Amino acid sequence: MRDEIMKLALQTAATVVIGLLAFGLLLFLPAWTFNYWRAWVFIVVFALSTNIPALYLALKNPAALRRRMHAGPGAESRMVQKIIITIAFLSLPGVMVFSAFDYRFGWSPVPDAISIVGDALVAIGLVLSMVVVIQNEYAAANVTVETGQQVISTGFYGVVRHPMYSFVLILMVGIPLALGSWWGLLVLVPGVIVLAFRIHDEEQLLMQELTGYSDYTHRVHYRLLPYVW
Repeated sequence: MRDEIMKLALQTAATVVIGLLAFGLLLFLPAWTFNYWRAWVFIVVFALSTNIPALYLALKNPAALRRRMHAGPGAESRMVQKIIITIAFLSLPGVMVFSAFDYRFGWSPVPDAISIVGDALVAIGLVLSMVVVIQNEYAAANVTVETGQQVISTGFYGVVRHPMYSFVLILMVGIPLALGSWWGLLVLVPGVIVLAFRIHDEEQLLMQELTGYSDYTHRVHYRLLPYVW
């Protein structure tokens, strides 16, 4: 067990290093400057909000963390989800690059205070996404139903059926604001549409393969946003 945790910790550390390098390229290269305090703050907020909860999961529930790390098009078994997740994976770095260009050329300047609010939204989205994993250890990053999986209807799952995606939406709104771009919010529109398609397809699978999910949809009516959808 200890060796397994150490291996998972090393994998997480490697992911962090690669992620930081990728963030540096995605932000400072299009901004063409290191004098971009919004990018520095965003990277720190993102790293802390991701890695502190991940460390908790590594110690308390490594299996749940492993499910969260098993992500990307290759982790999906359904072709439609491979396409959807590919578009989703491209949309977030696309927003980051566009926002950095926006900052560089001053297309839609964002007040400093709004950028701080954006950082807060990023932190809220990331941390609460991990809380969802704590509430439901089967909350994987890919669309699947595992042996022994049960419907969770408590916590955030008592409010909306896909709380993970709700908090991803908060994260998506926070990113361009944190990086100093109003126009970046428009770039997110395709990402939101893709997210809706992913939820629709995922629910079809859950209806078919997860016992009790149909009854759950009658108790919790909203998929993503209360009183909206």
